Amino acid sequence: MLSILTLIAGLVVLVFAGDYLVRGAVALAEKLSIDPLIIGLTIVAFGTSAPELFVSLQAAFDGVSGIAIGNVVGSNIANVLLVLGAPALLMTINCRENGIGKSLAVMIFMTLALMAMMALGDGLSRLDGALLLAMIGLYLAWQIKAARSCGQDDIPDYHEEVADLPQETWKTAVFIVGGLIGLPIGAWLTVEGASHLARMLGATETMIGLTIVAIGTSLPELVTSVMAAWRKSGAVAIGNVVGSNVFNIGLILGATATVLPLEVDTRIVRIDIWVMLAASLLIVALAHWNVPIKKLGGAAMLAAFAAYILSVF
Repeated sequence: MLSILTLIAGLVVLVFAGDYLVRGAVALAEKLSIDPLIIGLTIVAFGTSAPELFVSLQAAFDGVSGIAIGNVVGSNIANVLLVLGAPALLMTINCRENGIGKSLAVMIFMTLALMAMMALGDGLSRLDGALLLAMIGLYLAWQIKAARSCGQDDIPDYHEEVADLPQETWKTAVFIVGGLIGLPIGAWLTVEGASHLARMLGATETMIGLTIVAIGTSLPELVTSVMAAWRKSGAVAIGNVVGSNVFNIGLILGATATVLPLEVDTRIVRIDIWVMLAASLLIVALAHWNVPIKKLGGAAMLAAFAAYILSVF
């Protein structure tokens, strides 16, 4: 019970700390008159990946690479089957988004690159991490250049994702400092709780990382997508899922492996990385043929996710 409560507390702290850090950072960027495009593509993107990043870093330092890697692989699977499947039960999800083709190609390329790194080595080395970070850096540079060349209308509106920004300077500072303090605390609680829970259940850290931790760190995206569908305020943009998956591989695994090399469980190489590739290819198919996800499709995706979770155990 204590392990479960520790895990839940850690995930709750991560969600709130990540949200406060993003809101504080965006407010500060606006006060400094930073380009809205830079805010949308870097500060918001990095901030929303902060919970997963801190969890993976903490897991690596604690010597539980299974949680570090399982968190990313499991999150990428959950982003497709859970985050897109759940809101489809409430409203049809439109999978058409202009200009997403190149981002889909980047997502598949980075997924294949990660698979190759895992297959050719005993784990992810510092060189592998540096290469992944270089990929995400080039991806960001390309996104910024492409958005600027398309004009102001195509700049992402981060206010749809980040609301209630602090106005006073002292509140902005409190949000940023609180987020920076809360994230490592939440990550430590999450990893500690997950590790103890795995040992109690006779499961591996990889199994817990692929399921409980991955779902927990995907909760903000899931809640946002379900609430948007509930309010009938529009479909979940498939671009958000693609961007999240790219950042999970490039930023989170890249930064973690650069700081500390990671061992890869043979199960991930044999099974889970292939499931992640299949989920990524599903997004490509849905977007390429503009196939809307209706209730039946959403139910099928959730059933597939449930089957995957059961298969892990």
